[in-house]
Amino acid sequence: MALEVGAVVEGKVTGITKFGAFVALPEGKSGLVHISEVANAFVSDVHDHVQMGQTVKVRILSISPEGKINLSIKKAEDRPAPPREQSFRKAPQQRQEQPQRPAPVRTAADPPSENQAFEDRLKKFMQESDSRIADNRMYSDRPRRRGRR
Repeated sequence: MALEVGAVVEGKVTGITKFGAFVALPEGKSGLVHISEVANAFVSDVHDHVQMGQTVKVRILSISPEGKINLSIKKAEDRPAPPREQSFRKAPQQRQEQPQRPAPVRTAADPPSENQAFEDRLKKFMQESDSRIADNRMYSDRPRRRGRR
């Protein structure tokens, strides 16, 4: 059987590197399974997925004119790849119009709402914060004396 692109063949792992695994194929040829083609999940170490001497099914991805053979273990598996996540854009949905209510008018006699109380606390916090920052700048802008005179 001649090796051709797209064929699924069995081979034996003959070498493992940090970037992939070398697999001995029929007819005395060998090819490389790149680390990105070892498994469907993220692979940080090839040793976690294949061992020396292990027989693996591989799909031939390409054969270069120089005779280099690129292989894939994950594409040789019969199960389909997991579906990709949907893009962040969603199809436009029909909005149901809700009647607009006028904003309530506050009078001086009304107690402050929860939002107003928060706004007041935030304003007070910001004033105190600005005051502290100004104090810190006053001391940090002075030239420092270093060593003895």
